[in-house]
Amino acid sequence: MSLYHSRKFAQLCKLATAKAAADLRSSNRNAGPLAVVCKHVRFKSSGERALQERQKAHMARGLPKQKPIAGVKEVIVVASGKGGVGKSTTAVNLALGLMANDQSKRVGLLDADVYGPSVPKLMNLKGNPELTDNNLMRPLMNFGMPCMSMGFLVEDTAPIVWRGLMVMSAIEKLLRQVDWGLLDYLVVDMPPGTGDVQLSITQNIPIAGAVIVSTPQDIALLDARRGAEMFRKVNVPVLGLVQNMSVFQCPQCNHQTHIFGSDGARELARTLEVELLGDIPLHLNIRETSDKGQPVVVSSPDSPEAEAYRRIASAVVCRLTEESR
Repeated sequence: MSLYHSRKFAQLCKLATAKAAADLRSSNRNAGPLAVVCKHVRFKSSGERALQERQKAHMARGLPKQKPIAGVKEVIVVASGKGGVGKSTTAVNLALGLMANDQSKRVGLLDADVYGPSVPKLMNLKGNPELTDNNLMRPLMNFGMPCMSMGFLVEDTAPIVWRGLMVMSAIEKLLRQVDWGLLDYLVVDMPPGTGDVQLSITQNIPIAGAVIVSTPQDIALLDARRGAEMFRKVNVPVLGLVQNMSVFQCPQCNHQTHIFGSDGARELARTLEVELLGDIPLHLNIRETSDKGQPVVVSSPDSPEAEAYRRIASAVVCRLTEESR
């Protein structure tokens, strides 16, 4: 556009703006100030309401509707903000602790950690699930507890190199295409972090509560807090925190050392205004029994370590009762 035409265009814009302003002043003089204000308020209010309605409708279309897992009364998710804090070991022994505390309760275990499934090793399970007549996968059983894991569907050493859509499809199958029978509790071992899998599970099924596992170390507590805040944002009750590897006791002299710090999770629980469900020590017995696929709750039921897990299971049941009121 030439300089001449640019100037003419600018002049026309100024004339149009001046005319619009003059018309508005004339309208205001005729209608009176109160009418103009009321008209403006009505327009703004109706516009905001329409925008909010459109946003609500858009969100409703985008989010899946929660649907309970057939036969499962309550779902408990065990999560952590970061890996390596003993989340899977805690999930396994929590599930077994729920059964040990009340043998009338039926408990299942779902390993939702698609990229790094640990339940097959911890529960000493191998093999492919059989299919029912309804084409549902039948969970593998050990210690009287049905278990399902992506580890049952791939080779032991095969890396799972999947993009988001494939992971979501796998989670959907683990949630909807497993014949759990009748369960009082389904304990879900979540992957670490606050990503797609966590959101997919929390948006697709109703969850009774979340248990957050952390060591007392500051760097782990930062991520544990993120995990707790994520569950709050998606309206999942945080049942409490488990302080794992809280203390190391020398097997020779019984001297106690807080390798990862002292009472960090307790302080975080106080900050978040949630309960500290219990402490799990850093003990050789827990590591050895886990590596053998013989969780400490069933292989050493009279040990202090097994008792610690059972106390946490009792605290979880109490919190579930409180949340259901």
